Amino acid sequence: MARSIMDIRFLFLVVAAIFIYIQVRLFATQSHYADRLAAVEKAENQCVSESRILIDPISKQQERIVDLEEKMLRKNEECAQLKTLIQDLQKKLQLTMTHRDEVPVAAVVVMACNRPDYLEKTIQSILKYQISVASKFPLFISQDGTNADVKNKAMSFTDVTFMQHIDLEPVETERPGELIAYYKIAKHYKWALDELFVKRNFNRVIILEDDMEIAPDFFEYFEATATLLDTDKTIMAVSSWNDNGQQQFVYDPEVLYRSDFFPGLGWMLTKSTWEELSPKWPKAYPSLWHINMINIIEVHKDRQFIHPEVCRTYNFGEHGSSMGQFFQQYLQPIRLNDVQVNWKSADLSYLKEENFRKKFAKEVSAAKPLQGSDAILKAHNMDEDVRIQYNDQRDFERIARQFGIFEEWKDGVPRTAYKGVVVFRYNKTRRRIFLIAPDSLEQLGL
Repeated sequence: MARSIMDIRFLFLVVAAIFIYIQVRLFATQSHYADRLAAVEKAENQCVSESRILIDPISKQQERIVDLEEKMLRKNEECAQLKTLIQDLQKKLQLTMTHRDEVPVAAVVVMACNRPDYLEKTIQSILKYQISVASKFPLFISQDGTNADVKNKAMSFTDVTFMQHIDLEPVETERPGELIAYYKIAKHYKWALDELFVKRNFNRVIILEDDMEIAPDFFEYFEATATLLDTDKTIMAVSSWNDNGQQQFVYDPEVLYRSDFFPGLGWMLTKSTWEELSPKWPKAYPSLWHINMINIIEVHKDRQFIHPEVCRTYNFGEHGSSMGQFFQQYLQPIRLNDVQVNWKSADLSYLKEENFRKKFAKEVSAAKPLQGSDAILKAHNMDEDVRIQYNDQRDFERIARQFGIFEEWKDGVPRTAYKGVVVFRYNKTRRRIFLIAPDSLEQLGL
């Protein structure tokens, strides 16, 4: 029994010794691996550190390469733009050399203020036909004021010269209720025309507004009438507009008229006439002030104006300083000429004062006279030219209202009238209606 207990104790001792030995070996092994792991971690950290030292310069180099590539791309784009610009300048230089001895027919100026969308539409319409005749009709935009959108839009057109009128002086109206805008417009017009006639020395200027489109033969029309304007001192200006140019009242795009009424809305003036007008230019006028100004008898001095039967400008400006006056009734229905007239071969000698008076008198004389309270009703049922006499302004307005033409007079002259005669086509046909004043036949020499 005692021996068995001794054997078991011995066995426990052996097992304990083995266990202790294993634990010592295991601890030694763990310590060894721990040291190796620490060494590995240290080596790894050192490796990472060294890698960063190597990677950082490489990353910086790569960033520099990307930056250089971007700069190179921008330089290439700039070079391409410069190349295009040089080509454009070469074309312009070539064109200038070709036309170096060519005197411009007229400067064309678009009067603008604060309507960038209108201005863009107008300039696009002009450039469509002006590019081919740019040397004959250099294009200008004259801005009144400092509207940034208008200025940016104007300067975005590379083939247009930009002028800017800045007047910071406060405006004092002469009469209560007057719009300040009309004073500003008057000043702007005078400044712009002085700039073009006096400083830039153009012989003629065509004045447009920033709410107009032009016809395909707009420039040919003005070139054809320029000589007539220069040589016939009884003509004060040439206009592209017919106040009674609504679709139902016109027919022939080749027909031109003389008129005692200045229509405006796209008109050409000579330097000599401006030298006369400039000192008399008003501070302001009511709506359509420049038309009122030139229609004053002491200003136009019995001189007349040329205008086409079919308009060469179309006014789309329903909103503006005159607040869309007459737009729906008179401006919107205007017919803009879309027929290419050969103005170069046109004989315009019939527009000289005495020639036109005789020709027009013959046409009025040949028209069938209608009288009585039913004269207008008869006119609708006739198949030939007719003439109807009005007694005074009130009577004219009554008749004009029934036909639908402009009723307005300025300084005793109905719109479009020549010797008191207002002529228009009947319902888009060749037929003409002549509304004549009591003394029109006498003025015409009949």
